[in-house]
Amino acid sequence: MYSVDFLFEPGDYDERFHALNAAIEAAAQATPGYLGVESWRSPDGRRRNVKYYWQSLEALRAFSDHPQHLQAKREYHTWYHGYHIVIAQVIKSYGDGAFAHFTPNEKDRLT
Repeated sequence: MYSVDFLFEPGDYDERFHALNAAIEAAAQATPGYLGVESWRSPDGRRRNVKYYWQSLEALRAFSDHPQHLQAKREYHTWYHGYHIVIAQVIKSYGDGAFAHFTPNEKDRLT
C-alpha cells in the first residue's frame, strides 16, 4: 500500500479549477487500486494536505498518467502558491476499531 501527500498553499479558485478538481477526484476513484482520500488543513489555514491511499505503485502510476491529472499538473500555478509531494510505502495500519477507515486494520499482524 502507498500513500501520497499533496501538500499545497491554496490560491484563488475559479470555476475551471472546481470542474477540473471534480474530474480528478472522479478519475482517482475510478482507478483500480484506489483506496481513499483524507484532507487536512494547518491551524492557520495557509497549508493543506490531501492524502491519497493506493493499493499498489502501479495503481498510483495509472492515476498519475491520467490526462486530467496531467492537465492539473501543467496548470497548478494558476490555483496554488506552491506544492510538495510525499510518496510513502505504508508498512502497517491499525487502530482500536472505534471508527472505520479505508486502510486495513492490521493491529494483530506483525510488521
